[in-house]
Amino acid sequence: MKDVLIFSGTTEGRSIAKILNSGGADVHVRVATGFGAEVMEGDRIEDVRVGSCGGAEGIAREIRSLGCSAVVDATHPYASIISEHVKQACEETGTPLVRILRPASSQDGMVVVGSVKEAADFLSGTEGVILATTGSKEAEEYTRIPGYKDRVVMRVLSTLPSMEKCTSLGFEGKGLVCAQGPFTEESNLALLRQIGAAWIVTKDSGPSGGFQEKVSAAEKAGARIVLIARPPDAGLGFDEAVRELSRILELDLNQERRRKVCLIGIGMGKDGMTLRSAKKLKEADLVIGAERMLASAGTEGKDTLVEYRAKEIAEYLEKNPRYENGGVLRSGDIGFYSGAKKLLESLEGFEIDAECGISSAAYLCSRIGIPWQDVRLTSAHGKECNITGNVRTSRRTFALMTGKEGVRAMCVELERYLPDVKVTIGEDLGYPNERITTGTPSEILSKEFGSLCAAVIENPQPDLSCPAWIPDEDFVRGDAPMTKSEVRTLSAAKLRIEGDSIVYDVGAGTGSVSVLMARMCPDGKVYAVEKEEEAADLIEKNKTALCTPNVEVVRGLAPAALSGLPAPTHAFIGGSSGNLKEIVEVLLDKNLDVRIVINSVTLETLSETMDVIRECGLVEEETICVNVSRARKAGRYHLMTAQNPVYITVVRRRGSPAS
Repeated sequence: MKDVLIFSGTTEGRSIAKILNSGGADVHVRVATGFGAEVMEGDRIEDVRVGSCGGAEGIAREIRSLGCSAVVDATHPYASIISEHVKQACEETGTPLVRILRPASSQDGMVVVGSVKEAADFLSGTEGVILATTGSKEAEEYTRIPGYKDRVVMRVLSTLPSMEKCTSLGFEGKGLVCAQGPFTEESNLALLRQIGAAWIVTKDSGPSGGFQEKVSAAEKAGARIVLIARPPDAGLGFDEAVRELSRILELDLNQERRRKVCLIGIGMGKDGMTLRSAKKLKEADLVIGAERMLASAGTEGKDTLVEYRAKEIAEYLEKNPRYENGGVLRSGDIGFYSGAKKLLESLEGFEIDAECGISSAAYLCSRIGIPWQDVRLTSAHGKECNITGNVRTSRRTFALMTGKEGVRAMCVELERYLPDVKVTIGEDLGYPNERITTGTPSEILSKEFGSLCAAVIENPQPDLSCPAWIPDEDFVRGDAPMTKSEVRTLSAAKLRIEGDSIVYDVGAGTGSVSVLMARMCPDGKVYAVEKEEEAADLIEKNKTALCTPNVEVVRGLAPAALSGLPAPTHAFIGGSSGNLKEIVEVLLDKNLDVRIVINSVTLETLSETMDVIRECGLVEEETICVNVSRARKAGRYHLMTAQNPVYITVVRRRGSPAS
């Protein structure tokens, strides 16, 4: 067995210990604090002790006693005394030493000094409150600053020795903050603003030590940074250190390591996490998530990365191989609009685990005492969502919201279309300041909400009828032409619209076809293009009367009016004003696979349609002639009255799928 003595105090030390342990070495770890030993409890390393072994001589005795084949110095970049002792002991015993270095950070715009003493000397000639984050060991240096008790706020570890030393020097009350890091940008910023800091003194603890979070917070708070420069040092990066230890120990430590990433649903926060999620969080050597999630889940003592974007998370993990067991936090449950799907696609090559959490939908429904088995689940968080269309056809609808702006936009729309529904807003769910508010859309509009909101909307009289059938009598007619019910139903059916389709209705008239298609694609969008102002006004009235907010009226003549619209999946052309070919060319330019239905009332329009099919190289799936006769009563008799025949032509590009 190859024995290796590791002096640890960083994430790199913990990671190298796990690699050596799994690679067959007998690992002995020495850390400076009890907390350092505590974070390694789940790493299956038996010999983890607190203490520096008693200087260079003590370390040399330890090396000889253990019969070490190598020593690893993975202490903090500023732990120069212990590093020097380790170096001397290795020279005395002839033991190979591998020193692991953290990458340094950018120093642009900072005041760089060589020591805490130099920092204190510099700050003596300045004004303003100072946040000192350099630890308690050199706290006495800050007493050199005139009026230090009023100017300097010490942030140190929440250990008794640290507190006792600082209080003995006169740092107490608002001048002393005891907490365990690493700290998020949010927590740094809150403290800087709370104390009104003009300066922050820090060491370069590298990316995994929370340095960048301090820099970002200082920039936002308007505080200048005084940086204690790293001592001159020689050492290896993490990957180089692994290769060097493989050579020294003659062990295959470079074998492909299957790194793990666990997607952790944290529910409503720390108090609402499942035991399994809490266990995965504890095991993670890096915790990733938005600042709010990191703060609410409880990540004290963990390396953290404030990030929620899938691509950036994957890139960071690729660049930092020392992290072997990452945990990515997602609020609520990972399976409900959490971004987990996109993240999984980005983490190819990692061993993926997942732990579910209590979803906001289940939580809010339980808080207001309703089952969620028949609730329609939607999300308007960072995306467009036809909440009103879902509410129209559902007794209960749940929606994730984008803050107070999302709540307001939803209620403005509901007040227009469904003013009598019951709206319940859950705000800051699971937090101490949780608030649940119920009322009509207009009542909710009179209130103010925060940024974390979800909603349950209850409609006691949902429209459960078939979306493809709307009687002609339900439409506001005016003088604009209207496609009759049988023709519009058959035309829409031929389009084969899906739930999230993007549809153009060119020559929309009263909007009867637009409204019908909007009901068929509640999660999609219908653009009703109409050149006549009076007809466009009728479309607005009909979309309100028939509750289809996903109809957007586009005023103008096609094809010019189509510019700027998103690419369509389907298009219905009920009127072209002689521009049929140009309209079809624009549709194909936007999406070669668009499916088109063209209605012709005159033989001339039908002839033009056939010409366009030939000239544009389209496939004519079918052309049908619809003849509809309606009965009218004459006494006790029914006489059939024929309507104008309508030709329905279905076309697509050659080579495109039929549906």
